[in-house]
Amino acid sequence: MSDKASQLRVRLRPHIKTHKCVEVARIQTAGHNGAITVSTLAEARAFAEHGFSDITYAVPIEAGKFVEAIDILKNGVKLNLLTDDAGTVTALNEAAGKAGIKFDVFVKIDCGTHRVGVEPHTAEAIETPRLISDAKNLNFAGILTHAGHSYDAKTKEQIVEVARRERDVMVELAERLRSLSIEVPTVSIGSTPTMSTVDHLDGIDEIRPGNYIFFDNFQATLGTCSFADTALTVLAAVIHKGRSKLVIDAGAIALSKDRGPVELDPDCGYGRVLDLDGSETGLRVTGMSQEHGEIEAGDAPAFDSIKVGDRLRILANHSCLTAAQHSHYNIIENGEIVDRWEIHRGW
Repeated sequence: MSDKASQLRVRLRPHIKTHKCVEVARIQTAGHNGAITVSTLAEARAFAEHGFSDITYAVPIEAGKFVEAIDILKNGVKLNLLTDDAGTVTALNEAAGKAGIKFDVFVKIDCGTHRVGVEPHTAEAIETPRLISDAKNLNFAGILTHAGHSYDAKTKEQIVEVARRERDVMVELAERLRSLSIEVPTVSIGSTPTMSTVDHLDGIDEIRPGNYIFFDNFQATLGTCSFADTALTVLAAVIHKGRSKLVIDAGAIALSKDRGPVELDPDCGYGRVLDLDGSETGLRVTGMSQEHGEIEAGDAPAFDSIKVGDRLRILANHSCLTAAQHSHYNIIENGEIVDRWEIHRGW
């Protein structure tokens, strides 16, 4: 992804919510400008304490978080905010004025996910940027989007189509704004599926993928990456073996209850079961409760050789959700644990 950003002449601002780990963020930003994206202000504080000073908080800001955001900015961090709400712009401008600071603010654009964001072809897509540009205590940072619906694609071709629309919608809107004398410093896009498959990024300034650093069962099944590219597994112990079922000590708390790529692989369960060396066993986590995972034998030959006390590695359906359940990573090189890295959780 680092090479792709350089080749396509865009800045890389990786999303660290996937891993929440300083050491991983340093790998992602090596050779780039050190800018990152976060999903919580707790993440922003934790990474600021470790030297990251250019941070985009990529969730629409609301008044209850103004004081905390102001405090982070006053402590020397370039904290970029985003919004899709005109009332919030007015309130944030007032709060920034009282605090004697200025915020850089993006307008969040909906390129098809339909979760948050301004529809790109509406009057609001022009009026909100203008409102920020005219605000005394705010700087209009640009327009920002996330093609979250790329995760709903069922083929690589569909991902490419979403990627092109994500890019083209934003470039077109930026051109409209500029034609109306509204300066657009940055056009920011990017999910892992779209950035892994996009053909060009002409007119784009910045990309913000995150999941690519680990990938997961979902991405590999979708074809965004290969299974050999996946990097995050949960170590689990076999605590029971029946005639046709194993039980492990990793349930919903350890793995999350992400359903995975069920449209592509109806039998994906809650994660792929690998052996301790990371090799495929053909087994899946088929059921779970809070602290128990169940693995049905099916017709996988590997079942017979597994016994109580054995360790297995579960390839997560969604690495972002799974990583957030844990306190640290064991770092493995050549089959040996060589380090332990902290995960900075919290909201």
